[in-house]
Amino acid sequence: MATASLFDPVRLGELALPNRIVMAPMTRNRASGTIPGERNVRYYAQRVTAGLIVTEATQVTPRGVGYPDTPGIHNDAQVHGWQLVTEAVHRAGGRIALQLWHCGRISHSSYHGGLPPVSASAVRPAGRAATTSGPQPLETPHALTGDEIREVIAAYADGARRAKLAGFDAVEIHGANGYLIDQFLQSGTNHRTDEWGGSIERRARFLFEVTRAVIDAFGPQRVGVRLSPGGSYNDMHDEDPVATFGHAAAILGELPCAYVHVVEAQVAGQSATDLVRSRYRGPLISAGGYDRATAIAAIEAGRADAIGFARHYISNPDLVERLHNDWPLAPSDRKTYYGGSDAGYSDYPAYDPGAAPVSAR
Repeated sequence: MATASLFDPVRLGELALPNRIVMAPMTRNRASGTIPGERNVRYYAQRVTAGLIVTEATQVTPRGVGYPDTPGIHNDAQVHGWQLVTEAVHRAGGRIALQLWHCGRISHSSYHGGLPPVSASAVRPAGRAATTSGPQPLETPHALTGDEIREVIAAYADGARRAKLAGFDAVEIHGANGYLIDQFLQSGTNHRTDEWGGSIERRARFLFEVTRAVIDAFGPQRVGVRLSPGGSYNDMHDEDPVATFGHAAAILGELPCAYVHVVEAQVAGQSATDLVRSRYRGPLISAGGYDRATAIAAIEAGRADAIGFARHYISNPDLVERLHNDWPLAPSDRKTYYGGSDAGYSDYPAYDPGAAPVSAR
């Protein structure tokens, strides 16, 4: 069998991609409140040569918000805003998936009329919440009841239906980085003793039920799931991440998912990508710290079917062309990553081989 190339077409479920370069989801805090606008249209339309664009994380319910100026997918105005994005991406020949999000305990009562954030258990995270009035200490969350868990699962399904109305080609469930699904999955944040906690199987149930509901709502082979095995971001930990995430990968393989998207890390001495690959036989995207050489090597070795790039896509809207031609990558300005104007968002130009090198901003 011929060795695959980073620049070859690939099929992820029902998604036929022209190359294996994925724009990974990045929160940029530039929605108009919770509604996508023309600024977001320009940003995503500039990046359409990616095999697949995965949008910034998008909350499925008002109780899921945890950061200012992040978009939602739970009302008609948000659907209309996202329609403008998908139409522009499709006009330019691109493919785009919406990432479905619930921040869980990584939020603040100021977003919820004084009510506390929610989580699997009442375990307060270390760190500070990003609020509209500046950083505030994170709070002890409310442990969701059984009925409330079912309501959250329904909200994910409703978000998926709305994403379909908005014209997305797929959706990706954000099960990574210490947000609500991860909070149920990992033992450090799930101290429950009911059907949603305790054993690995019960801690993984929320992930499984959300994924099944989203597939039923959006369609089989068009739903991806992002996981971050071994990740400690947002004060996360698990007593046995190999067993926990190995089981999570295995149960996702029982469902008609389009792909699993892994945030690369070391897990008990092995690669998170390799851990998931050993238990999940479907299409796999690996993201985290890749450059041109390591991305090409990962695809050629069969470790992943596609590679996600995040930071490089901030300042290189034409990343596919730069990687294909081995052109230099433009540096980005960390001060403009989150919030602000078009500066550092949609004002990065495509590469001009005849232009002078661009210095860091």
